[in-house]
Amino acid sequence: MARASRTPLLADGRMSLVEHLRELRSRLTWSVAAYIVGVLIAFVLWEPIFDILRRPYCGVAGQHNCKLYAYGIFDAFNTKMRVAFIGGALLSSPFWLYQLGAFITPALHRKERRYAAMFLVASLLLFFTGAAFAYFTLSHGLQILLHVAGNNVTNLPSLKSYLSFVTLVLVLFGLAFEFPVIIVFLNVVGLLSSTKMRSWRRGMIFCLFAAAAILTPTADPFTFVALAIPLCLMYELCILIARVRERAQRKRAALDPIATLDDDLPSHVDSTPSQL
Repeated sequence: MARASRTPLLADGRMSLVEHLRELRSRLTWSVAAYIVGVLIAFVLWEPIFDILRRPYCGVAGQHNCKLYAYGIFDAFNTKMRVAFIGGALLSSPFWLYQLGAFITPALHRKERRYAAMFLVASLLLFFTGAAFAYFTLSHGLQILLHVAGNNVTNLPSLKSYLSFVTLVLVLFGLAFEFPVIIVFLNVVGLLSSTKMRSWRRGMIFCLFAAAAILTPTADPFTFVALAIPLCLMYELCILIARVRERAQRKRAALDPIATLDDDLPSHVDSTPSQL
């Protein structure tokens, strides 16, 4: 439903503070409703979701020893609810991100709205890409952690600790993959040029490896290296994107100086009276 049909506008097309608050309440209500529906879906589909999350551990321990233990009465229920809450947030993320963008973008200029839409879509895709990458590398990290003490130690991982570990790794990888969005945004607003990005390459690679080692919840080297290498590759991609974008800007400026002006910048009007 269009905004004009929901909330009356002022004479100049703007909305009053009360109408802004009403629209915010409406969008929050729809977002919360979508989140609740996502939680219910994740709660009902607990068994297939659990089988998917358990698969990396089963690949290491084997199908015959693929058991997780609940040591407390409420451990199974609490873990199921936690997975449902996280799954609900992920399932409903396209809807509440759209509601967030629909509330913010009317206050932006035309070019800013286009960039905001692209950044929102890129953020969502990169988060799921990072989570998927973490899922397919989990078994290698588990292989090291479960056998680090040797064959004389038997691991009996609890349901709560294992699923907490898996969800934490998935979320951390997803958030870490938002790194290129921040870099490209800084380049778009003019705070970080491709020249600076190239000059900072060595220091940035070191910082990315250090940050990956700190952020990963495990002590095995494979997990943090598996996180740091894609981040370094994405940093190189950000440099390439920045160079292509800056080159296109220079070409537009050379062909048409007016093309570099802001679309919403008012034109100069000469108020000097003409001679009749």
